[in-house]
Amino acid sequence: MESLVHNLGLDWKLLLAQAVNFLIVLVVLRLTVYQPLLHLLRERRRRIEEGLTKAQEADRRLGEIGELQKEKLREAEQQGLSIIRNAETQAAARGDEILKAAAGREAEVMKRADGRAEAMAAETRSQLEGEAVGLVKRILTRVVEVDPQAVDDALIQKVARETRIHAD
Repeated sequence: MESLVHNLGLDWKLLLAQAVNFLIVLVVLRLTVYQPLLHLLRERRRRIEEGLTKAQEADRRLGEIGELQKEKLREAEQQGLSIIRNAETQAAARGDEILKAAAGREAEVMKRADGRAEAMAAETRSQLEGEAVGLVKRILTRVVEVDPQAVDDALIQKVARETRIHAD
């Protein structure tokens, strides 16, 4: 083997020195570069895993919020519908009250109109009776040929009553 080492031009002292130098460089690099680099990689891996965990948690919470939002929208819709139903019920009740009030006013107006009509009929009757009394006086004065001052009011009323009986 020695001839092989000699034929290749290798010096075993130099080879040993280079091996020792390599080991020293390896130990120094391991302590100064490799360990901090491994620590940095571990820390980075931990942060990535933590970020993934937080992202999954955020996705889960986002899904919960979406469900909560849908539930709140359903509740709001139901409340809106109940408010609309209540408003419709109140409007119908108010409409009924208005109709009842209008019917009451209508009856009151009709009652007043009937009263006025009766008053007008009574007034017209009294006017007609007055005219009838005047006619009866004239007729009696002509028929009897009596002085118009002598015709008695009681006689006129008697004739008026008799005329009413015959007219009915």
